[in-house]
Amino acid sequence: MKRTLIDFWYGNINPQDHKQDDPRIADLLKLMERNRSDLAKTLNESQRESLEKYEDCANEMTGYCERDIFVYAFRLGMRLAIEALTDEEPEDIP
Repeated sequence: MKRTLIDFWYGNINPQDHKQDDPRIADLLKLMERNRSDLAKTLNESQRESLEKYEDCANEMTGYCERDIFVYAFRLGMRLAIEALTDEEPEDIP
């Protein structure tokens, strides 16, 4: 555990580097890009700018959600570990 914490501290472990080679995700990304490209072709310059602003906001929101999910999952994992390794009850753990 100490080695893992040290690696985490020095940036040798980056939770965002975890990638899954899920073909469903790859297929969805291709479909999204194709649909976005088709849509962008039908828009004027002002509308394309609005679409880009929308995508920027959606990406920022996704980042916040991913961060919150990471924090929740990390805390849950730690609570499970504490409960498994001690006699602490869940309500005693902050």
